[in-house]
Amino acid sequence: MADMTVANEILRQLGGNKFLIMTGANHLIRDTYSLSMKLPRNMSKANRLTIELQADDTYKMRFRKHTPDRLNKKTFEFKPGKIEDIKVFDSVYCDQLQELFTSVTGMYTHL
Repeated sequence: MADMTVANEILRQLGGNKFLIMTGANHLIRDTYSLSMKLPRNMSKANRLTIELQADDTYKMRFRKHTPDRLNKKTFEFKPGKIEDIKVFDSVYCDQLQELFTSVTGMYTHL
């Protein structure tokens, strides 16, 4: 597959525009072999999702919680942000993407 069509194919397998509308996922970032997005509040507390195509034609799904850098305005104390993995799945087939997404986040991908 060409570089940008991998991300398009991942989105199509998730459900396309119906997925985006049903889940509220936004800020999509398309990379050569991956698709990342920002997630709204959900039961897993993950606010980022990255789905990456592996060499064996399966996917790696990584649900993460990203906390941005913070500056206390009174004490000017700086707290660096952090990224922690909530759930990571390897060797995910395309027909499992929607089911795993729903099981982790509690959000349905289609009606």
